[in-house]
Amino acid sequence: MSKKRSQARHYAVQAIYQWQVAGQDIKDIRNQFVADLEADSFELAYFEALLHGVPAHLDELDKLLEPYLDRSIESVDPVERAILRLAAFELQYQLEVPYKVVINESIELSKVFGAEQGHKYVNGVLDKLARQVRKGELKR
Repeated sequence: MSKKRSQARHYAVQAIYQWQVAGQDIKDIRNQFVADLEADSFELAYFEALLHGVPAHLDELDKLLEPYLDRSIESVDPVERAILRLAAFELQYQLEVPYKVVINESIELSKVFGAEQGHKYVNGVLDKLARQVRKGELKR
């Protein structure tokens, strides 16, 4: 997986977190990030796909995650919630990205941004979700 795509995910988690917490308009958040960042340091199109995709499919993503959470999605730490939603979007809609990459990247993002043991929670939820959403890929 490319470093630029990983960086796009990194920024998308921050942007989605900001959207969740501040309730700011997605377009404003996008413009702020793009203005503040080096355009060639990340994959802009992927950042935009994630940033626009999560809010556009929010209800569906939360329903996908719900059976694997031990509490309501709104009770999940906001950082981990942003990571889980982003990963659920990738697992459901970015089928060219292997599920293992989605999970590994999400664990790394949890280690950077999340609570001390948050990566273990994220891993457990996403492992179960991947078994459901990517059944065909898991059988290979």
